[in-house]
Amino acid sequence: MKRLMAWSGIIFIVYLLFHAYGNTHYLQGEIAYDHYAVWLRSLLEPLLPYEGVLWILRIVLIALILAHVVSALYLWWRNRKARGNDKYEVKKANAEYFASRYAMRTMRWGGIALALFIIWHLLQFTTLSLTPGGEYIHGRAYSNMYYGFQLWWVYLIYAVALACLCLHVWHGVWSALQTLGATRGNTIPFIRLIAFIVAFGLFFLFMIVPTAILFGWVDAPMAAADYYPQFCDAIGSSAEQFAECAAH
Repeated sequence: MKRLMAWSGIIFIVYLLFHAYGNTHYLQGEIAYDHYAVWLRSLLEPLLPYEGVLWILRIVLIALILAHVVSALYLWWRNRKARGNDKYEVKKANAEYFASRYAMRTMRWGGIALALFIIWHLLQFTTLSLTPGGEYIHGRAYSNMYYGFQLWWVYLIYAVALACLCLHVWHGVWSALQTLGATRGNTIPFIRLIAFIVAFGLFFLFMIVPTAILFGWVDAPMAAADYYPQFCDAIGSSAEQFAECAAH
């Protein structure tokens, strides 16, 4: 169960790194970012249908999350049952640096916060069931993000969730590598450095775009009359997926 939790966490972190990098295309402008979003949906066409790769990825990620959560709950239950009402009699004050120790203590609550945020995130940017800040339109990923992060409280939700993610990943990388046998006396400083770089690298990359939007460092979305001729021309054969492209 520990290995299942470790591998599911590592694979999910790899996905998050690619997701965070993909988000930086936002800084290239509206057409470039929405073109990137269409490219993700049209991967491996015609071998797979439009959005085929994304649906496979979603199913895999859901399976990874379930594996991770079930493993965590089982291990927590097993440890609690084994320990009973007894507390640890010996605690090593310098066993881990303060931030990692704090992250370890908040792994469970941080995981719950992340699960709730994932639901919020999907409802806002995938199903468009929640549309704070303006009218969201399927296919216009740039404008949807722009309207959402114009609101300080949406930005704050995102920042708090990423702080939870940062702490979760910081301890999670260490714990996963320890479970997989990578931690030895001479590798501990290097693994601590990896955990720090991955955790705060994710926080930095994910916060670039919301910060740029909130402080007005990126252009506002274009009007539909200006947007669709450029967008439809940029995405080429994928334009058939958009009724607006046929109209233009």
